[in-house]
Amino acid sequence: MKINLKELATFAMLSATMLISKLVLEAIPNFHLLAVFTIAMTAVYRQKALYPIYGYVFLQGLVAGFQPWWILHLYVWAVLWVVVMLLPKNMGKVTATVVYTAVCTLHGLFFGILSAISQALLFGMGFIEMVITGIPYDLIHAGHNLILGAVLIMPITMVLRGTQKYLKN
Repeated sequence: MKINLKELATFAMLSATMLISKLVLEAIPNFHLLAVFTIAMTAVYRQKALYPIYGYVFLQGLVAGFQPWWILHLYVWAVLWVVVMLLPKNMGKVTATVVYTAVCTLHGLFFGILSAISQALLFGMGFIEMVITGIPYDLIHAGHNLILGAVLIMPITMVLRGTQKYLKN
């Protein structure tokens, strides 16, 4: 997965964009564009999407601290990346919109379960209790992801696809 200088610069900007979007929207619980960006970048850059995704994870650690909660970020976006990688590459626009929005929504819904894994392992908290108490937040997260995914995934994907020709030169 070698990258050229243009890709490096693009992926660095995408990582920073993810972080800035997260910081700007932090005041609204469970409302962020991270899943939207992860899906769009994976749909376009495939394996290379791991560069901006983990660039964001690293930047998040630098800004907020490499605390135990940060460990969640090491795998939660990889799970989403894997799911998108398993989807067909060439879906029609309408199909892609529906499928990517559904994946985005489900990721928000299951975010609490993914979070409970690290919480249970790191802090000895009860996994089932963590999942149950997080359900209201997961529903909010899923709702936000549904709206943001439906509105933004395809436009961002189209913009990123437009960069492909530029990046290969």
